[in-house]
Amino acid sequence: MELDAGNSYDYTSAEGAKGAVMGAYATLSGKKASDNSDTGLGWEQIPLISVRGDDVNAGGKGDQAPFTDTDNYSYDRSYWMYNSLWEIWYQRIVQVTAQMNELEKFRAGGVNSQLIDQYLSECKTLRAFYTLEISRVWGKVIVMEELDQSKLTLRSKDDVMSWVSSQMDQSIPNLPDMRPNQRTDIRGGVTKYTALAVKAMANLELKNYQGVADAAGQIINSGKFTLVDDYYNLFKIPGKLADENLLEIQYSDFGVATGNNVKHLWDFYGPTSWTPAVTGANAGWGFYEPSLKYIKFMLSRNEQKRLVTSVLFTPDGIAKIKEDPAFSTLPSWVSNVTPDNDVINNSARALFFSGKHYLPSKQLIPGRNDYGSNKNYIITRYSEVLLMYAEAVARGANPTAGSAVAAVNTVRRRAGLGELASVTADQVMDEKYAELGMEWGIRYFDMVRLGNTAALSYDGRTFTMDKQFLPYPLAQIEKIQSLE
Repeated sequence: MELDAGNSYDYTSAEGAKGAVMGAYATLSGKKASDNSDTGLGWEQIPLISVRGDDVNAGGKGDQAPFTDTDNYSYDRSYWMYNSLWEIWYQRIVQVTAQMNELEKFRAGGVNSQLIDQYLSECKTLRAFYTLEISRVWGKVIVMEELDQSKLTLRSKDDVMSWVSSQMDQSIPNLPDMRPNQRTDIRGGVTKYTALAVKAMANLELKNYQGVADAAGQIINSGKFTLVDDYYNLFKIPGKLADENLLEIQYSDFGVATGNNVKHLWDFYGPTSWTPAVTGANAGWGFYEPSLKYIKFMLSRNEQKRLVTSVLFTPDGIAKIKEDPAFSTLPSWVSNVTPDNDVINNSARALFFSGKHYLPSKQLIPGRNDYGSNKNYIITRYSEVLLMYAEAVARGANPTAGSAVAAVNTVRRRAGLGELASVTADQVMDEKYAELGMEWGIRYFDMVRLGNTAALSYDGRTFTMDKQFLPYPLAQIEKIQSLE
């Protein structure tokens, strides 16, 4: 439900207040159905956030050239994707803020004030997450707490991250003390631990490692979260609302072959040519390619479970790996046939495709042929929390939830790797690379935070710190005078 100022609502109704917060949640997934549109965190926006890391390349040979240029740190402020990310995500922030204003009307109408505080805190968490991601991309951005545009100003990235952290401090006491999948009122909704994860992310950007350890440590000490043993299916239908997930975008085709379908446009990530196990399942567009650097890094670690999950191999891709004498002989599990027997064919657009954004054709609801239909989009996972905690402690924070090596070994055990006796900050970063590759630009933002230009200078690219932020979209400069 989204509230329309032109209609009249019963502001004495708790159910109406729930409708207001559901309007805020609609900004995650959107509401349009079965027309390949995505009114939430759109199909082109998340890839733009994440394409610049050394874990992923822009697929496509010439098509959407400015997207490829962005991956190569050559930026075009007039490129439509830049404006789409800025404008649509700020539209979401405006919508969430508007829903918060509506919630105050329900409080004034006599709805339980504690419930309104909870709903407002859920909205604050969503708004803080959006703002955090926008600031990661552009640095100095607008922070919105009210709709009066005359009061909006640009704030530095550090100021934004401090604001995010303080917003979470305000929200945490009001939020449910449970996993998102334990909520029965709003299944998968924001909880105390979602807000703590966002707080940890913001403090990581600030290099406030004690703040990271404190926030992530509370999540660990809760004992409420566990890693899903089946890493492969975590990113597929069985992983929906898993015990590991702290925030995810929920989609559904409602278990039926036709009719309403709230879905993400997963086509962006999918192979352009495949022979699916289920005849008729559609292929994708191939614009998101795991990097050869990432694949060789994983092979050098004998990362079978996570590599098979993260990468779809084409025959040409396998041949390309073998051109390197160090990888001339590959294990048999490096195959263009997935564990669910979908065959990935050669493509003019890419040598590899993302396995984390892949849904086996066998998991499609019969009659639903769109690539990835019914698959959720995970935003934040417990393994990321464990590794943020481990990094913070390895960089000198006082431990609040055990040792750094214990947190890393929890992640490694799930991956089928041997345990470490001790861990350095560099080893934690390697573990994050392996575990979180292709997810939300985590690798890119880590390397930028650490000033590791060498890591991002790969396969002919040269990264310098003056390239860390995208330029403001030209269309926004023309509308917002404070942008430069």
